[in-house]
Amino acid sequence: MASNFAKRIIPCLDIDDGRVVKGVKFKGIVDAGDPAALARRYNDDGADELTFLDIGASYKSRATLLELVKTVSAEIFIPLCVGGGIRSVDDMRAAMKAGADKVSVCTSALERPILLTEMAQAYGKQCVVLSIDAKRIKKDPHEKPCWHAFSRGGRDDTGIDAVEWAVHAVTLGAGEILLNSIDADGTNTGYDLELIAAVTRVVSVPVIASGGAGTLEQIVAAAKIADAALVASLLHFGKTTIPDIKKHAESQGLCIRW
Repeated sequence: MASNFAKRIIPCLDIDDGRVVKGVKFKGIVDAGDPAALARRYNDDGADELTFLDIGASYKSRATLLELVKTVSAEIFIPLCVGGGIRSVDDMRAAMKAGADKVSVCTSALERPILLTEMAQAYGKQCVVLSIDAKRIKKDPHEKPCWHAFSRGGRDDTGIDAVEWAVHAVTLGAGEILLNSIDADGTNTGYDLELIAAVTRVVSVPVIASGGAGTLEQIVAAAKIADAALVASLLHFGKTTIPDIKKHAESQGLCIRW
C-alpha cells in the first residue's frame, strides 16, 4: 500500500554504450543525450533520486555504466539506483562501490529468486529493488485483469503473474518494487493505473510507477497510488521539468519534497 510520505519524482536514464536512450514499448531506441549532463541537471532541478539502467547486453556496457556512476556519484547528492546486468552479490558489490545506493534486478531474480535474499543479507533490504517488466495479458473481458512478468528486456514472457511475483519477492528480500508497464512504456499515454493499484494493494514496500508519463496530470495520477513516479522521455526531451512536475503535484494536494 502506498505510504503517506512525500512522493518522489525519479528521472530514469536508460544507458546503452555510454548514452541515454529511450524507446517505445522497449523498442525503437533513440539517443536522448549525455548521461552525466542529464544527471547533473536533474540533481540541480530537485530530483529525489536517479535511476540508471544498463540496457546493453555486453560486459563493456556494464563497465561503462559503472564508470559513469562513479563519476556522477561524486558530483551529485541524491540517491542513485543502478540496474541492468546485476546477476550476483559480487555484481551488486561492484555497483555499490562505484557509488550506487541501491540496485535493481529483473531477469536475474526471475531466474534465481534466492538472489533477492542473498542481496538483502549482504546489504539490507533497503538496497534491493525488484524491477518488474509487466505486460497485460489479454483474457476474457469479464475476468480480472492479468499481467505477466517478462524477462530479458521485455522479450520473454515468463508466464509468472506479475502481482504474485511482487508479493513473493518482498518475502524474499526486495525492499522496493520498480513497476514497469511494457504496454505504456514511452507512449506518453499515461501509466497503467490498474496495474499500479493491483500491486500497491498487496505489498508492504514502496512501489515506483514506471512507463507512460505524458502529462503532468498523468504523473500525479500515478503518484497518488504509488510511492514514486519514474519519468524519462518527458524530461529528456525537454517537454517538462522536475520543478514543474513538483509544483503541479503540490497543487493537487500531494506531499512533495523540495
